[in-house]
Amino acid sequence: MFSVRARTSIFFIYKCISVLLLVLASSGCGELSSLLQPVAQGAPLDTNATVEARTRTFISTSTAKVVASPIHLAIPAIGVNAPIEQVSILSSGDLATPTQNPWDGVGWYDVGPSPGQRGSAVIDGHLDRPGGYPAIFWRLRDMHTGDEVLVSDSDGKTLHFRVTRVTYYAPQDAPLQDIFGNRSGNYLNLVTCAGDWIPSQHQTTLRLVVYTSLA
Repeated sequence: MFSVRARTSIFFIYKCISVLLLVLASSGCGELSSLLQPVAQGAPLDTNATVEARTRTFISTSTAKVVASPIHLAIPAIGVNAPIEQVSILSSGDLATPTQNPWDGVGWYDVGPSPGQRGSAVIDGHLDRPGGYPAIFWRLRDMHTGDEVLVSDSDGKTLHFRVTRVTYYAPQDAPLQDIFGNRSGNYLNLVTCAGDWIPSQHQTTLRLVVYTSLA
């Protein structure tokens, strides 16, 4: 999972929206200690509107449509069957990681839209665990356009998504608006680390994003 190395204030998130920090706390990408700083759902990137107005708009549009929480992720093509845990921002400014199933579960960023809602829902998971052993998203790199992603929610409904693209980014080049803030459709984006481990930086060289769209 990833976590946001950012201040807890909304103001800081907007001011630093172009900054990407993804620093891993232990070898092999087993514990990720910072994440792509998320774009609040539907929030404009310009600074003309006040933070208060943006926040009110975000809260009113995001909470009004929430009817169920995602609870299970299945990706048949790569053998993923994982419980989904809601994760948010900790008081430290980090995006919390799943605690019930840290290596075999995934985290849904619950400040953004739920899978199936308009906008970009984001689910992250570990590539591997301490010692370099595979974790839940070990095979995420093997996904292809057209592969199916299934999300079941607390109402017993299963949503079907299809992979539209699989992309690698250097941390500083990740398109945050595209990953977290695209409201042109109903999207689910899966993220994990990738590339080579850099011991001196305690992180990997790349980030993997699998983009999917509601079928």
